[in-house]
Amino acid sequence: MKVIFNRSSISAAVAPLMCAVSGKSTLSTIEGILIEAKFPDTCIMTTFDLEKGVRISVEAKVIEEGKFIINAQKFAQTLRVMEGDEVTLTVDDKLVACIFSGRSSHKMIALKGEEFPGIPDLESDRSFIVGQAVIKKMLSKVSFAMGVNDQRAVLNGTFFSISDDSVMMVSCDSFKLAKCKTNTELVNKNTNGNEHLEYKFIVPVKTVNELNKLLDDDEEALVQIFVTRKHIVFNIGEIVFFSRLVDGDYIDFNRIIVTSHRIKVEVDKRELISALERASLITEERIAGSVRSHVKLDIDGNDLKISAVSSAGSTYDELGISHEGDNIIIAFNNRFLIDSIRSCGGERVILSMSSPLTSMNIEPADVDGDCEEIFMLLPVRMKD
Repeated sequence: MKVIFNRSSISAAVAPLMCAVSGKSTLSTIEGILIEAKFPDTCIMTTFDLEKGVRISVEAKVIEEGKFIINAQKFAQTLRVMEGDEVTLTVDDKLVACIFSGRSSHKMIALKGEEFPGIPDLESDRSFIVGQAVIKKMLSKVSFAMGVNDQRAVLNGTFFSISDDSVMMVSCDSFKLAKCKTNTELVNKNTNGNEHLEYKFIVPVKTVNELNKLLDDDEEALVQIFVTRKHIVFNIGEIVFFSRLVDGDYIDFNRIIVTSHRIKVEVDKRELISALERASLITEERIAGSVRSHVKLDIDGNDLKISAVSSAGSTYDELGISHEGDNIIIAFNNRFLIDSIRSCGGERVILSMSSPLTSMNIEPADVDGDCEEIFMLLPVRMKD
């Protein structure tokens, strides 16, 4: 195989490929990039760690066809340090790969392309098109609440519910829940005769984190999403990003969310986050190998008193609020509380609660007709 690449083009292509390279594995094939060079001037590069994968077509001049696997980390590092506008990659019959750029050359061992693990079908008869910015914004609101290594596998990811004119996402773990629903334009690309969109699936946590990096904020950019029984495929411009789905039925989140709270507080979002960030200087101080992370909220009339105490010191803030219902003292994991409030839209937020031991809802005070969002957080039991 012999292929000539533009150095800037191949470097730009390798960056997203790295998100699907296995770091530690007994299989050397999934630590590499599958490079398939075909006439006329077609080069397809694929990485796949058995859970998620990326495929990109790269402009190149193909001198000799071939299909080989090159170690991804070594290839990326070599491209980074080499000079010259062009990069020439050759692989001989002895599986020796040589990379030339300018007056420099570097050799490494390649593997046969046939040894690369089989990837799933990257197209199906069930697909739709939606704006990249819509998906990216929604993921940024709910991804913080995903479970990580939760015993309930369905919580280790984000739940998607797709209909003809809306997208809903939900993430939840043992302490927090985030739900966001957006009315948006979707283009139905089903070829199976189904006129309506109705999909429900769970995207794994690692896939969600990488997907958020690949999506664009451009309001005009689109992504086509293919749905199969076990996999999800995102066509993002020149990038094809695919992943396994989490198998199982998601929890009944509507039953979990309490909607009849007795106490409501409206507060300026920016001021509240600032106060909580100041409290984090105390709550996130490591003490004897653990982190004391709870912050106390004392709602007294039209004042919200925020305090935290540890052996590292103490902090206290007061904010003006609008308040309905009884006074209450309640405590939360400060980092979870900051993440929930920061994800909530609008300039002011509403905190709804009933007792120091029941969950609190966080919602934007300004109602957006096209977007519904709610965040739920369980309190912690106060020891002092």
